[in-house]
Amino acid sequence: MFGQIKNQQGESLDYAFHPGASGSKDIVVIGHGVTGNKDRPWSIALADGLSKAGIPVLRFSFAGNGSSGGRFVDATISKEVEDLGSVFDVLQGWKIVYAGHSMGGAVGVCRAAKDSRIQRLISLAGMVHTKAFAQREFGQVEPDKGFMWDEPSCPLSSAYMKDLSELNTLAGFGGKIRVPWLLVHGTEDDVVPIQDSRDILAMADAKLARLVELPGCNHVFAEPHTAAMVSSVVGWLKGA
Repeated sequence: MFGQIKNQQGESLDYAFHPGASGSKDIVVIGHGVTGNKDRPWSIALADGLSKAGIPVLRFSFAGNGSSGGRFVDATISKEVEDLGSVFDVLQGWKIVYAGHSMGGAVGVCRAAKDSRIQRLISLAGMVHTKAFAQREFGQVEPDKGFMWDEPSCPLSSAYMKDLSELNTLAGFGGKIRVPWLLVHGTEDDVVPIQDSRDILAMADAKLARLVELPGCNHVFAEPHTAAMVSSVVGWLKGA
């Protein structure tokens, strides 16, 4: 529907479009986390739920992930912030809602702090304390030689570790988000602790931001918690 989407480096960004109600100018853009892609079960479930509710969706893979162009070792939060801007460039005339999961949530916070095209923001198990995450998950892995979570298709790059370390934490960005903002996080998330969402929420405008905590839910909103995540997002967007 939107033709080929490329980032600033000329790398193609793979995407899928889910139509909504006829004439709708709202669109939800869904971005994934580190080692993910647009076809993760939670992403497809959310896109289907939104589409059924009449809200169009574009879910995509950041460069270096899934079927998008580029190299995985170049995928950092800072680069993906620019990828997201390239997606927005093809959505002229649409009212954009961005929903990002995990590292994709961090990307959304960084982008929303400087890009007025995001009119509503959704953070799903969003990463906030980036340096702490990098050290907790990959501190024992040698960059440029080892792999993320022992997955050979996901080499750990020094560029990735440097970027997360320099960002350190996004908690201070909470006060820079000036649009309605929904955060959804599972209490049993052992990848990005729910405290990340609580910490950035504490810095946000209480009139704009809301956190939904899902008891017993893990990082990827696996069953039986998928429906709760989807209904939280759909209900918020529909004003329930």
